[in-house]
Amino acid sequence: MKRAIPVLVLTVAGLIPVWRYAPSTDTSSTTEVSEPASTPSTSSSGGTSNQVVAGSTIKTEKGPVQVEVTFDGDKISSVRMLQQPNHPQTKAAVPKLIAETLTAQSADIDAVSGATITSEGYVESLQAAIDAKPASSSSSSSSSSSSSSPSASAAASQVVAGSAVGTEKGTVQVEVTFEGDKIDAVRMLQQPNHPQTKAAVPKLIAETLEAQSSDIDAVSGATITSDGYVESLQAAIDVKG
Repeated sequence: MKRAIPVLVLTVAGLIPVWRYAPSTDTSSTTEVSEPASTPSTSSSGGTSNQVVAGSTIKTEKGPVQVEVTFDGDKISSVRMLQQPNHPQTKAAVPKLIAETLTAQSADIDAVSGATITSEGYVESLQAAIDAKPASSSSSSSSSSSSSSPSASAAASQVVAGSAVGTEKGTVQVEVTFEGDKIDAVRMLQQPNHPQTKAAVPKLIAETLEAQSSDIDAVSGATITSDGYVESLQAAIDVKG
């Protein structure tokens, strides 16, 4: 028993320095640009692999801007705002920025007039998400899998043209790309050559991708084009079945 007491004392004394020099968990700091809020996550369904990556939080004069990008392989399939300034200009600009991103498939897009600061923050956060996306690991494996089932991805994608709808402003027709039952992209095949239409189309497409249906609001100032768009879109959805 007398020997056990010194051994116990030494053991406790040995633990004290470890406790005293435990690393601090306080990592709070203020920086203009933070690292991506989350590490890329991967989900798979139906044989396709999606990666969701959050871009950096960009602090602007109007407020923080942060985007979250969903990649389907190497393709940008959707963009979601995690943070954005609570300003009318920002709310009007975001659908345009997202629509341009889906079309360009990169951060090489134009700033929206009247929302330059938000646009620049959006592009910076978007580029950070693109840079943070891990290289697609399916490139090597897909070569072997594609040889066994070359039509697997092709079968999942379906491109359907809606009906050409004649309006007072001109003909409106959309083309919809479906990934399974999901509306993955919308492209204009025909549209009136009017400034209102050109401004309205990105908003209509962004609303469609969010709603995943034709149940969307008409764009103010472009009601006729909006009605034609919705009619052509619904026709494409009906054809898809």
